[in-house]
Amino acid sequence: MSVLSRGDRLLRLFAWPAAIWIAYELLWYEQFKLTGNEGSVYLFTILSDWLGTPGGEKSFRLFVAIIEIICAVLVLIPRTRMIGAALSLGTMSGAIFFHTVSPLGIDPYGDGGQLFKEAVFTWFMAAFVLYAHRTEAFVLLNTLRARLRPAAA
Repeated sequence: MSVLSRGDRLLRLFAWPAAIWIAYELLWYEQFKLTGNEGSVYLFTILSDWLGTPGGEKSFRLFVAIIEIICAVLVLIPRTRMIGAALSLGTMSGAIFFHTVSPLGIDPYGDGGQLFKEAVFTWFMAAFVLYAHRTEAFVLLNTLRARLRPAAA
């Protein structure tokens, strides 16, 4: 590992609370997704119907739950933190997208858009963690690019 500047060390220190927030936020909502809570079923029914897969609520809901659990675990492990943050960023991007363009809307429960606000905040926390670990992210991207590049003939 390369020598980090004082600023980068400080960013990584602040990335810990951001990673803990991401894991907490994602895992908190798993109780609703995994148990088939009425509100969660309602949201995913709207989404699955809108996506043209009526009756696909349960598999969609459980798929999202599994992805979020993976994100939460990966973001807490220092070696995989930036992978978990990237996956969390993508997951929250999906949540924000669906809240803004689907019939779900920003405020499906009439509570001032709490879910949407939390998704946006979690998105920013994931972006921050990725920024704090940008060196590893670029190394991983370059490694993947090298492995996926076809060999010269």
